[in-house]
Amino acid sequence: MYKIRTYNAISSKGLSRFAEDKYAVSSETEAPEGYILRSQKLHNEEVPASLVAVARAGAGTNNIPTESYTEQGIVVFNTPGANANAVKELIVAGLLLGSRDIYGGMNYVQELGHMDDSGEMGKLLEKEKKRFAGSEITGKTLGVVGLGAIGSIIANLALDLGMNVIGYDPAISVEAAWQLSSRVKRMDSIEALLANADFITLHVPAIPATKHLINKDTLALMKSNAKILNFAREEIVSTDDMVAALDNGIIAGYISDFPAPDLLGRKDVLLMPHIGASTEEAEENCAVMAADQLMDYLENGNIHNSVNYPPTKMTRNGGSRITFTNSNVPKVLGSVLSILADAELNVVDMVNKSRGNIAYNIIDIENTVQEEAINTLSCIDNVINVRLLKCDPRKQ
Repeated sequence: MYKIRTYNAISSKGLSRFAEDKYAVSSETEAPEGYILRSQKLHNEEVPASLVAVARAGAGTNNIPTESYTEQGIVVFNTPGANANAVKELIVAGLLLGSRDIYGGMNYVQELGHMDDSGEMGKLLEKEKKRFAGSEITGKTLGVVGLGAIGSIIANLALDLGMNVIGYDPAISVEAAWQLSSRVKRMDSIEALLANADFITLHVPAIPATKHLINKDTLALMKSNAKILNFAREEIVSTDDMVAALDNGIIAGYISDFPAPDLLGRKDVLLMPHIGASTEEAEENCAVMAADQLMDYLENGNIHNSVNYPPTKMTRNGGSRITFTNSNVPKVLGSVLSILADAELNVVDMVNKSRGNIAYNIIDIENTVQEEAINTLSCIDNVINVRLLKCDPRKQ
């Protein structure tokens, strides 16, 4: 029986993926092998010795001490793209709200509650509607910073809306590149993108390299009528520098899903309460993906969409399966194979992948593996952890 501890309100559609006869799932689970969560902060949480994997039902993993978990051999999963449609739709709304004063116009209409003559109201609205005039997004240039799961979808959709699209992503994946329309013009630098866009939408993770990516220097490169949309992460934009840029007319507006006190009460700022992924469908998609990835790792040792481990997958070949994590240094794999040979355990297939300072391995063994062999493997220098997956779950 696998043990899973839940944090936050996880969609029932995701939790239903865990078969009741194989998984014990609750917020009170003792000695869990896996966590599934959304926004729960784990930095100050005691780590159970039993824990081998954490699945975040969402894209960001700032709430998880990933570096520490990596050192302990704990795989951290996220769900990139599961909320892409929800975020995409909200960004389109942001583009439209940012190009025309829809919000101001709607608020103005609500202020006319004292009027009881529809004819007079119609005349007044006809007179005043020019106050809320804007411009169309068709023909404007959208700059997309980050062309991953969400950024590539936004880029393609903006083309369908009649916009010109330029993009910048020095680390674009092959998968994302295949999804991206050939009509998206690739820029050689973020500076070139910022200087040529009417709207800029940000789709990069919150990592040290992207903290305050938008600052006084990058803001100074933009058109004075440009507007920035941030539905990625709050830390990517320097709030102080954004306020200064708006005050000095360096750019025209900011649309964000991350409110801050200094941004409140401004006509050139539109703020939303971090609702980018707040749809029933997105929460379900994230929970299902997180559950499936966690189960595949616990049962088969396969890794997909991990933020700290290399993608690793191997079809089960019957018999027993051993997985182990080690420091990415020479001779560890050789030592493991030597011990298996001494124990007369026949390797039928294996895969070895590395990412940074760690390596991850899956080895299928033809015959039954005893705990004694696992204990011996665990004692090898630079081996972080070893797991024994005794039987093919497809045959249970």
